[in-house]
Amino acid sequence: MKLAKPLIMAALLISAASATAQDGTIYPLKAPSEPKAIPLGTGGVEGQPAPETWFRQWGDPMARNISTATLTPFLPKPGKANGAAVIVAPGGGFRWLSMGNEGWEVAQALADQGIAAFVLKYRLHPTPESLDEFTAWMNRPRPATASSDTAQGATPPSPPQQDLSNQLEDAEAAYAMILKRAKEWGVDTNRIGMIGFSAGAGLTMHSTLNSKTMKLAFIGPIYGGMGPVEVPKNAPPMFNVIATDDFLFRGQFGVIDSWYKAGIPVEFHLYQNGGHGFGLGNPDRTSNRWFDAFMHWLDVNDFLTAKSGK
Repeated sequence: MKLAKPLIMAALLISAASATAQDGTIYPLKAPSEPKAIPLGTGGVEGQPAPETWFRQWGDPMARNISTATLTPFLPKPGKANGAAVIVAPGGGFRWLSMGNEGWEVAQALADQGIAAFVLKYRLHPTPESLDEFTAWMNRPRPATASSDTAQGATPPSPPQQDLSNQLEDAEAAYAMILKRAKEWGVDTNRIGMIGFSAGAGLTMHSTLNSKTMKLAFIGPIYGGMGPVEVPKNAPPMFNVIATDDFLFRGQFGVIDSWYKAGIPVEFHLYQNGGHGFGLGNPDRTSNRWFDAFMHWLDVNDFLTAKSGK
């Protein structure tokens, strides 16, 4: 990846934790009702003739051809909120979103820790309307260098230089909505962060590097691209996670080095195994405790505590 380009390495984000559909077959799925999803009003997708549809693979519900961005709040139980908030960006190569594995499950885990979490269902680039055609595209040959864990259901990274104007607009609208409704949702506006997975990690980084309106308190790119970037002077502290058997790792430490040389706090966890798309974790992988480490990092850095005077 080239310097100064956002870390946009598109990749499939798959969960292997579910006991169903473990053969990787893509199954049609009726769209869930999503009663708490709030439209962000950011418009549609140019050249998108197909409607939003859902499918299931490796047990995970996924959405594609998303033309209407939404934000779904997962709020802590009364009396447990600590005021921190996190925008959660699922991944899927900007062609689909792993809504369960890297969206709802992560948001619920954050809410259980007293953090107001918000799943961002951002707009996507078009895919074929036919599920058969989409499946054929998904099943095209994988990189020869990918490990068995990495290749499981994963597509090669798409070209890094994608137009992410829609996705950035969606992220900015999500941030603005949280600011507007902060009192209602019990959010301290000085402690809003963002985490993302694979392509969602790319969107998190893209927002950090390019947004003029988002002032994130912290970021957590989880198994995203690792190439170097030009770090803004006001960039937030970063918590970064990836496994050595993830095809996006490739022995690179560029983004970590960029943050370190910029003098901005960074914590990096390189796990022995986990492959790609592990979400909160898969069985018998060393990467399975990254969420505990993330919570500890937030705690030690006082992101879970209101500042003096708040």
